[in-house]
Amino acid sequence: MSLYEDAVLVLKTYEDQPELRRTYLDHLSAHPDGMWKACEAGHLTASALVMAPERGQVLLTLHRKLNMWLQMGGHCEPQDVSLTAAALREATEESGVAGLTLLPGGPVRLDRHPIPSPCNWHLDVQYAALAPAGAVEAISDESLDLRWFGYDEVARVADESVVRLMEAARARL
Repeated sequence: MSLYEDAVLVLKTYEDQPELRRTYLDHLSAHPDGMWKACEAGHLTASALVMAPERGQVLLTLHRKLNMWLQMGGHCEPQDVSLTAAALREATEESGVAGLTLLPGGPVRLDRHPIPSPCNWHLDVQYAALAPAGAVEAISDESLDLRWFGYDEVARVADESVVRLMEAARARL
Protein backbone atom coordinates (compact mmCIF):
# COMPACT_ATOMS: atom_id res chain seq x y z
CA MET A 1 0.00 0.00 0.00
CA SER A 2 1.35 3.43 -0.91
CA LEU A 3 1.54 6.33 1.53
CA TYR A 4 -1.24 8.04 -0.45
CA GLU A 5 -3.48 4.95 -0.16
CA ASP A 6 -2.72 4.69 3.55
CA ALA A 7 -3.65 8.34 4.08
CA VAL A 8 -6.97 7.89 2.27
CA LEU A 9 -7.73 4.81 4.38
CA VAL A 10 -6.77 6.57 7.62
CA LEU A 11 -8.99 9.53 6.77
CA LYS A 12 -11.92 7.36 5.69
CA THR A 13 -11.84 5.54 9.04
CA TYR A 14 -11.31 8.68 11.14
CA GLU A 15 -14.67 9.37 12.78
CA ASP A 16 -14.32 12.91 14.13
CA GLN A 17 -14.34 16.31 12.42
CA PRO A 18 -16.44 15.15 9.42
CA GLU A 19 -16.28 18.41 7.44
CA LEU A 20 -12.52 18.76 7.80
CA ARG A 21 -12.05 15.06 7.07
CA ARG A 22 -14.03 15.54 3.83
CA THR A 23 -11.81 18.55 2.96
CA TYR A 24 -8.71 16.35 3.35
CA LEU A 25 -10.18 13.54 1.23
CA ASP A 26 -11.34 15.98 -1.47
CA HIS A 27 -7.86 17.53 -1.52
CA LEU A 28 -6.20 14.15 -2.01
CA SER A 29 -8.70 13.23 -4.72
CA ALA A 30 -7.91 16.45 -6.60
CA HIS A 31 -4.15 16.29 -5.95
CA PRO A 32 -2.49 12.87 -6.35
CA ASP A 33 0.73 14.61 -5.18
CA GLY A 34 -1.03 15.94 -2.05
CA MET A 35 1.19 13.94 0.28
CA TRP A 36 4.31 15.85 -0.70
CA LYS A 37 5.77 19.25 0.12
CA ALA A 38 6.03 20.02 -3.61
CA CYS A 39 2.21 20.20 -3.90
CA GLU A 40 1.71 23.97 -3.82
CA ALA A 41 -2.07 23.70 -3.36
CA GLY A 42 -1.33 22.19 0.05
CA HIS A 43 -0.16 18.87 1.40
CA LEU A 44 -0.68 16.47 4.27
CA THR A 45 1.71 16.58 7.18
CA ALA A 46 1.98 14.25 10.17
CA SER A 47 2.59 15.30 13.76
CA ALA A 48 2.49 13.87 17.25
CA LEU A 49 2.11 15.43 20.67
CA VAL A 50 4.67 13.74 22.93
CA MET A 51 3.10 13.04 26.31
CA ALA A 52 4.21 11.78 29.71
CA PRO A 53 0.80 11.09 31.34
CA GLU A 54 2.31 9.83 34.59
CA ARG A 55 3.85 13.30 35.04
CA GLY A 56 0.95 15.26 33.50
CA GLN A 57 3.27 16.81 30.91
CA VAL A 58 3.73 17.28 27.18
CA LEU A 59 6.96 17.95 25.32
CA LEU A 60 6.82 20.92 22.96
CA THR A 61 9.35 22.26 20.51
CA LEU A 62 10.04 25.92 19.89
CA HIS A 63 9.90 25.79 16.10
CA ARG A 64 12.95 27.40 14.50
CA LYS A 65 11.11 29.02 11.57
CA LEU A 66 7.80 29.91 13.25
CA ASN A 67 9.14 30.77 16.73
CA MET A 68 6.11 29.05 18.26
CA TRP A 69 5.74 26.21 20.77
CA LEU A 70 4.31 23.27 18.81
CA GLN A 71 3.97 19.52 18.84
CA MET A 72 6.57 17.56 16.88
CA GLY A 73 5.77 17.07 13.22
CA GLY A 74 6.42 17.80 9.62
CA HIS A 75 6.41 16.66 6.03
CA CYS A 76 5.98 13.11 4.84
CA GLU A 77 9.09 11.56 3.33
CA PRO A 78 9.43 8.92 0.57
CA GLN A 79 10.57 6.31 3.11
CA ASP A 80 7.40 6.72 5.22
CA VAL A 81 5.14 3.71 4.68
CA SER A 82 2.18 5.21 6.53
CA LEU A 83 0.96 8.37 8.22
CA THR A 84 1.59 6.74 11.59
CA ALA A 85 5.16 5.98 10.55
CA ALA A 86 5.64 9.60 9.45
CA ALA A 87 4.23 10.94 12.72
CA LEU A 88 6.38 8.60 14.81
CA ARG A 89 9.50 9.42 12.77
CA GLU A 90 8.93 13.16 13.13
CA ALA A 91 8.24 12.87 16.87
CA THR A 92 11.37 10.79 17.42
CA GLU A 93 13.62 13.02 15.27
CA GLU A 94 12.44 16.28 16.79
CA SER A 95 12.24 15.13 20.43
CA GLY A 96 15.28 12.89 20.53
CA VAL A 97 13.22 10.52 22.70
CA ALA A 98 13.80 6.85 21.98
CA GLY A 99 11.00 4.35 22.45
CA LEU A 100 7.99 6.57 21.71
CA THR A 101 4.74 4.72 21.04
CA LEU A 102 1.67 6.20 19.39
CA LEU A 103 -1.54 6.25 21.36
CA PRO A 104 -3.80 3.53 19.86
CA GLY A 105 -6.83 4.46 17.82
CA GLY A 106 -5.31 6.42 14.95
CA PRO A 107 -5.22 10.20 14.63
CA VAL A 108 -6.35 12.30 17.57
CA ARG A 109 -7.23 15.40 15.50
CA LEU A 110 -6.95 17.08 12.14
CA ASP A 111 -5.74 20.67 11.82
CA ARG A 112 -5.69 22.63 8.55
CA HIS A 113 -3.66 25.84 8.71
CA PRO A 114 -2.27 28.31 6.17
CA ILE A 115 1.44 28.47 5.51
CA PRO A 116 3.61 30.97 3.60
CA SER A 117 3.97 30.80 -0.21
CA PRO A 118 4.65 29.06 -2.44
CA CYS A 119 2.45 26.47 -0.72
CA ASN A 120 -0.94 27.40 0.71
CA TRP A 121 -1.96 24.85 3.33
CA HIS A 122 -0.76 22.20 5.73
CA LEU A 123 -3.37 19.54 6.28
CA ASP A 124 -1.96 18.10 9.49
CA VAL A 125 -2.92 14.63 10.70
CA GLN A 126 -2.23 14.75 14.43
CA TYR A 127 -1.38 11.82 16.70
CA ALA A 128 -0.31 11.50 20.32
CA ALA A 129 2.91 9.71 21.32
CA LEU A 130 3.62 8.31 24.75
CA ALA A 131 7.12 8.78 26.11
CA PRO A 132 8.63 5.89 28.08
CA ALA A 133 9.36 6.38 31.76
CA GLY A 134 12.60 8.27 32.27
CA ALA A 135 12.59 9.61 28.70
CA VAL A 136 15.42 11.98 27.90
CA GLU A 137 14.85 14.56 25.19
CA ALA A 138 17.49 16.00 22.84
CA ILE A 139 17.01 19.16 20.82
CA SER A 140 17.18 18.87 17.01
CA ASP A 141 18.36 21.31 14.36
CA GLU A 142 14.72 22.18 13.64
CA SER A 143 14.15 23.62 17.11
CA LEU A 144 15.23 26.64 19.07
CA ASP A 145 14.24 24.91 22.32
CA LEU A 146 12.57 21.77 23.62
CA ARG A 147 10.72 21.73 26.92
CA TRP A 148 8.27 19.73 29.04
CA PHE A 149 5.14 21.65 30.06
CA GLY A 150 2.45 20.68 32.55
CA TYR A 151 -1.01 20.27 31.04
CA ASP A 152 -2.12 23.46 32.78
CA GLU A 153 0.78 25.46 31.26
CA VAL A 154 0.16 24.68 27.58
CA ALA A 155 -2.52 27.33 26.99
CA ARG A 156 -0.10 30.02 28.19
CA VAL A 157 2.69 29.10 25.76
CA ALA A 158 1.08 27.47 22.72
CA ASP A 159 -1.66 28.38 20.29
CA GLU A 160 -5.20 27.04 20.31
CA SER A 161 -4.44 24.19 17.90
CA VAL A 162 -1.93 22.69 20.35
CA VAL A 163 -4.36 23.12 23.23
CA ARG A 164 -7.12 21.33 21.26
CA LEU A 165 -4.72 18.52 20.38
CA MET A 166 -3.68 18.12 24.01
CA GLU A 167 -7.29 18.07 25.20
CA ALA A 168 -8.26 15.47 22.60
CA ALA A 169 -5.24 13.31 23.47
CA ARG A 170 -6.00 13.53 27.19
CA ALA A 171 -9.62 12.55 26.53
CA ARG A 172 -8.42 9.47 24.63
CA LEU A 173 -6.09 8.47 27.49
